[in-house]
Amino acid sequence: MRKNSKDQRQFGDFQTPLSLAQAAVGALRRQNVAPRSVIEPTCGEGAFLLAAIEAFPNAERFVGVDLNAQHLSVLSHQTKRVELIHADFFRHDWDALLADLPQPILILGNPPWVTSSELSSLQSANIPTKSNFQRRRGYDAITGKSNFDISEWMLLQYLRWLTDRSGSIAVLCKTAVARKILLHAWKHELPVARSALFGIDAQKHFGASVNACLLVMEMAQGERCVDCAVYEALDSVNPAQMIGYYDDIVVSNVVHYQKWRNLEGADPAYTWRSGIKHDCSKVMELERDGDCYRNALGESVVLENDYVYPMLKSSDIGNGEIRYGRKHMLVTQKYVGEDTDAIRIAAPQAWRYLQSHRELFEKRGSAIYRNRPSYSIFGVGDYAFSNWKVAISGFYKQLSFQIIEPLGGKAVLFDDTAYFLPCWSEAEARFIAGLLNSEPARQFLESMIFWSDKRPITAAILRRLDLGALSRRLGCEARYLAFASGRRSSPIARIAERQASAIPR
Repeated sequence: MRKNSKDQRQFGDFQTPLSLAQAAVGALRRQNVAPRSVIEPTCGEGAFLLAAIEAFPNAERFVGVDLNAQHLSVLSHQTKRVELIHADFFRHDWDALLADLPQPILILGNPPWVTSSELSSLQSANIPTKSNFQRRRGYDAITGKSNFDISEWMLLQYLRWLTDRSGSIAVLCKTAVARKILLHAWKHELPVARSALFGIDAQKHFGASVNACLLVMEMAQGERCVDCAVYEALDSVNPAQMIGYYDDIVVSNVVHYQKWRNLEGADPAYTWRSGIKHDCSKVMELERDGDCYRNALGESVVLENDYVYPMLKSSDIGNGEIRYGRKHMLVTQKYVGEDTDAIRIAAPQAWRYLQSHRELFEKRGSAIYRNRPSYSIFGVGDYAFSNWKVAISGFYKQLSFQIIEPLGGKAVLFDDTAYFLPCWSEAEARFIAGLLNSEPARQFLESMIFWSDKRPITAAILRRLDLGALSRRLGCEARYLAFASGRRSSPIARIAERQASAIPR
């Protein structure tokens, strides 16, 4: 959303245009929503309530709550039908309020789209009490995945309010947030009788370059539906697709997922890896400059080649073409936790270079670097140094698996926006790439991918494809088993397994 002032940013104070609120409420009427009570917990100047009064004339009560008294004053001059409450969302006694409302209840509006990390950067107090409500564990909890949209936290409260009541939720939010809320409701078997997503043009209405929607969820005791109709726009009559909850995930194409569901499973021989995470690209990522290397700071340096590897970024593999030799990476460890003091003796030039930029490494914000050797990196192990790989970009909007070969006698590495399967021979890499680029694999993986996401392809999705099951479907299981058995018996595989088991969890 447009970031005009600190107050707008920390309170998500962007008023919904009345025309958008009317279109949203019109979509609710076509869904046969008929509330007796309508409540907007962050009502602002009340566009949604005004639209609801017109759309649901038989509703008995309309309630608007907001922290900003000026907004409530504006609304009070437009209608007398709304009961206005001046209150802080995070401190109000909602259970007492809801207990007095006739059912079914419609909770609607446009909760703030700001994230918890942005509020923290603004030193805002307008934030829920801190807790790991997403139940993130270990690595996920300390690498940024525990960051959340405030609207996500608020929508979870809406679900709690209606768990033992009848009613509907209808809110504007980021589409990614809507899917998280649906996943939570489906995973915890909440009484969601029906749900729908209607696309909106967030750029047009709010100046926001983000995929957004109207999320509608109807709650009814004793009923559960794990499919959700997706409409392209608020005025669409027929859904464009159906998403749903199967095998503990939200799938983007129910028909294709059910068709290829037998391919789902953890492959025992092949594990997807992400590229190297270092969070210091200005120092670690280099370009050739004659006999030297040049970093993003414009410095030309001489480094020992034993610690420098050719690398590929997502942009080097994402468009179906591989751009070798454009970038190189300084690699400080061969496995996670390795003592980096050895660089001082083995590669004095690299050590002096690292030391000259020690301050940049110490400023790395992620907690994964705490209590680790200096200049530590992650996503590194023997698998990273396999000469052959099959790789894909996490950011690009297409499924295109590329065969990566060694360059200049050295393994090619990736940054952490790419994913890969290590292979120990060219024949294995070509076989695995053939499996992954097959039509069954494409339809199965695309059934779980939401292309509107910032990083649509993730390791979690890729790991759901069992290459063994796929090889059986394609009639080439014997070749798969030959390569798989070779991986389990190879010395490199055993070393990698020992290193992985030694890493603290």
